[in-house]
Amino acid sequence: MKRAQLAHVLRAAAAIPGEKSFVLVGSQAVLLLLDEPDSRLTLSEEIDLYPALAPDKADAIDGAIGALSRFHDEFGYHADGVNPDTAVMPVDWMSRASLHYFDDITAICPDLHDLCVSKCVAAREKDAVFVQTLFEQGQLSIDTLVARIHALDANRYPLAAIEAWARRRQSDAMLEGKS
Repeated sequence: MKRAQLAHVLRAAAAIPGEKSFVLVGSQAVLLLLDEPDSRLTLSEEIDLYPALAPDKADAIDGAIGALSRFHDEFGYHADGVNPDTAVMPVDWMSRASLHYFDDITAICPDLHDLCVSKCVAAREKDAVFVQTLFEQGQLSIDTLVARIHALDANRYPLAAIEAWARRRQSDAMLEGKS
């Protein structure tokens, strides 16, 4: 996905529920967080978002411009209407979030480390590539990432395993940098 495509999705999403403020929680938030994101970070054809003031309207977005919609068929990219619980992040992530403006539309993006916490919790192959690439580029601090992981609820998440997964991505990035 490219920034112009992200802006297009935001405009289309704003037209559906009449909302003008969206929280972006998926990997494509990097389009707004980094000036020139590595191509490995922008492979996804969807942007995960929900209306900031009315998360319950995410289903309308998903139905109108989500996967397999006419919008998706026509443009080759789409929105995934998600909810605030989709991405697991520290409870105080909003205090570090950044705002990005597209005319009268506001995109709210988690800080890069908070976004990567959600990737570490999900621990899918595509998340490993995402986090490792950010480590390779020097965009992540392992100390900050580990601190954010340990800000999660230890009763709900296996923090030691999540930390180990994150450290493995950092280690793989260091090995990649030497080759």
